[in-house]
Amino acid sequence: MAAPLDMEPSALSLELLPTDPLLLILSFLDYRDLMSCCYLSRRLNQLSSHDPLWKRHCKKYWLISEEEKSQRNQSWKAIFISTYSDLGRYIRYYATLKKAWDDLEKYLGQRCPRMIGSLKESVREEDLDAVEAQIGCKLPDDYRCSFRIHNGQKLVVPGLMGSMALSNHYRSEDLLDIDTAAGGFQQRLGLKQCLPLTFCIHTGLSQYMALESVEGRNKYEIFYQCPDQMARNPSAIDMFITGTSYLEWFTSYVNKVVTGGYPIIRDQIFRYVHDKECVATTGDITVSVSTSFLPELSSVHPPHYFFTYRIRIEMSKDALPEKACQLDSRYWRITNAKGDVEEVQGPGVVGEFPIISPGRVYEYTSCTTFSTTSGYMEGYYTFHCLYYKDKFFNVTIPRFHMVCPTFKVSTARMETNHNEYAVDEDEDSTDTDEYEDRRRVLDIPAPSGRCPRHT
Repeated sequence: MAAPLDMEPSALSLELLPTDPLLLILSFLDYRDLMSCCYLSRRLNQLSSHDPLWKRHCKKYWLISEEEKSQRNQSWKAIFISTYSDLGRYIRYYATLKKAWDDLEKYLGQRCPRMIGSLKESVREEDLDAVEAQIGCKLPDDYRCSFRIHNGQKLVVPGLMGSMALSNHYRSEDLLDIDTAAGGFQQRLGLKQCLPLTFCIHTGLSQYMALESVEGRNKYEIFYQCPDQMARNPSAIDMFITGTSYLEWFTSYVNKVVTGGYPIIRDQIFRYVHDKECVATTGDITVSVSTSFLPELSSVHPPHYFFTYRIRIEMSKDALPEKACQLDSRYWRITNAKGDVEEVQGPGVVGEFPIISPGRVYEYTSCTTFSTTSGYMEGYYTFHCLYYKDKFFNVTIPRFHMVCPTFKVSTARMETNHNEYAVDEDEDSTDTDEYEDRRRVLDIPAPSGRCPRHT
């Protein structure tokens, strides 16, 4: 007799599946769900312990390689569990930060081995807990995670977090180790509950991270301090923002370094930004420009934004020998954000009259200031031919833009009667190719070991 057609089929149990399709299903589970399966039944416990299932998680979260596994002589599951017991609280950040550190070490190991030698070994979890107890604030997990990989660096030159040099000014920022950072923790008004991340031994400049949302700062925001030079209140400190979190701040910097966004010059990372479109070719000569903002020589009040630019002049190696020429003069057209234009002409560049021949490159660094938060420059160089001395020609300098980073005005200023301040926003931007002009316009003293703004 045939079975009734309306009988319901029996429910299919996951455990009744053959081993291979069940292992395939388990391979799509996250580590939490995979671990939970161990407690559901004896069979799922056995299958969830299948070692290849944990290989993916070890590689995804802890970046464990086959070579490292062989050295540790443990199963993938054992490695995952032991690593999780030590670094589990950082599982959201560890792989991203470990990759950033690995990429940075590999890149600099080939180009700046001395800098890699200054890195410190990781700290223990109890060391970070002790620092939190010392300063009375919680450290963000992404910051803690980074220091479980490397405890910053020694106070040396060059610094890991980039350098900048002019003829009479030098900055190189070290990434502070946890104890030095804790020693510089701020409780004073204007920088309350701020932890220094970097330090320059030449200028005293630091980038700070806000550990609490106070004085107008967002929690974990990273910034350069910029004292309000027009305020009567010493706690009036404006801020140039450089990051919204430690993870974003550190990994974005590393990405610029390892992709060549920041050039390596004399075994140091220089924080010049080059726009690939900022290149102009005239005949056999190509001119390209990269720029950088210098917070330590800038201020929001009064509005004074300091930029440096690095220019590269190169003649094609395929040019004929008779194309060799010498630079005679420069012409600049400088425009600020208001549309105000200033034109500057002068002999040579930085006091020199370089000769350019096939395959030769000439580079120099100079600077300018704006009373607005942005501006641009463009112009040309005038050359004469060495073989035909009466032949002169102009070489285009491409337009390049300079923009200061986002900044926040001190809450102390906003709480003060604005009539106490008189802001002059008509300061001209100035071409500073010549050293004496730069000293006169910016009132920079003779070279010293300290930042001119702090003398």
